[in-house]
Amino acid sequence: MVERDALSVTREAYDAAASTYAQLFRGSLPDSPLDRAMLGVFAEAVRASGNRQVADLGCGPGYVTAHLDELGLAAFGVDVSPTMIGLARSAYPGLRFDECSMTALNIADGVLGGVLSRWSIIHTPPREVAAILAEFHRVLAPGGHLLIGFSASESPSHPTQVYDHTVAPAYRWWPDHLAAMLRGSGLAEVARMVREPEPTDRRQFQEVHLLARKARQEQ
Repeated sequence: MVERDALSVTREAYDAAASTYAQLFRGSLPDSPLDRAMLGVFAEAVRASGNRQVADLGCGPGYVTAHLDELGLAAFGVDVSPTMIGLARSAYPGLRFDECSMTALNIADGVLGGVLSRWSIIHTPPREVAAILAEFHRVLAPGGHLLIGFSASESPSHPTQVYDHTVAPAYRWWPDHLAAMLRGSGLAEVARMVREPEPTDRRQFQEVHLLARKARQEQ
């Protein structure tokens, strides 16, 4: 059971790294203007839909969930790591955080105006990602938006590439390949942002944000 093994490895690895991860990244958004801009575009699109319910999937210690709340969204966080969820609840007691896997979300069909997935699919074996995208589609309301972030692979000849992530095994994706998978799941790309790495970045990978929308009426 490859997916289950990968899920267990990811959960245990993030449980072990949770405190260090929170210290490193909790204050990172002020230094990331492009990330904030893309989150702002996402928030504006969700607010315009009239449904402000948003799930931050793979929320970690909850700092992005809190940022979405500050942007006027009814945001809650979901993570597979119970230690991460504990840190998020402690840091942001006024927000909701649930322990759950993205492969089987405890969320009703069609209730969310938005889904945020920032680097939360990267630890999933590529052949299992389609099932997660189907879950994103399932929980989104018609017209709802998904913002998904990931690191790009090197070229179209490498739709996915394994890389040495600090916490757990991880995968990069060619943006057009993942966009095509989104279309196959009923989520049409609206926009994308590609950030080139800084010379001082430890990993010289492009960072990609894809904004996609579920159709207002299924065909």
